[in-house]
Amino acid sequence: MALLPVHKRNRNDLSRLHNEMDELFDGFFRGLDRPFFGYKAWPPIDVAEKDDEILVRAEVPGCKPDDIDISVQGNTLTISGEKKEETRKEEKGYYYVESSYGSFRRDVTLPADVEYGKVEAECKDGVLSIKLPKTEKAKALKVKVKG
Repeated sequence: MALLPVHKRNRNDLSRLHNEMDELFDGFFRGLDRPFFGYKAWPPIDVAEKDDEILVRAEVPGCKPDDIDISVQGNTLTISGEKKEETRKEEKGYYYVESSYGSFRRDVTLPADVEYGKVEAECKDGVLSIKLPKTEKAKALKVKVKG
């Protein structure tokens, strides 16, 4: 098997083609949810596990409580809904409208089993807070060490 020399000119051409393809795909997919390309999924969420419950917080600015659906099946929490936000300004000499619409869905794998009938959710000031109480079986057992 013979090795062929790689010319610098070819590497530069390949590098330029690679950059052009990146720019093409970035322009095409700009604004879409692409976590596999390094972009963050929407809505951003925080998940915290305490001794007796799991707390989930999601940023959902522009969403009203009626726009959001929450379901728990097995060990998966699903947050879905639709964002409908519009800003309008009309003043003498100009007119300004900025709208943001779109559906979203996030599936979160829960670290423990939860009591389905006791799940609570509240949406206030653009932040969705969900409390998921753990089942008795899923709660950590603390054992006191005798000395």
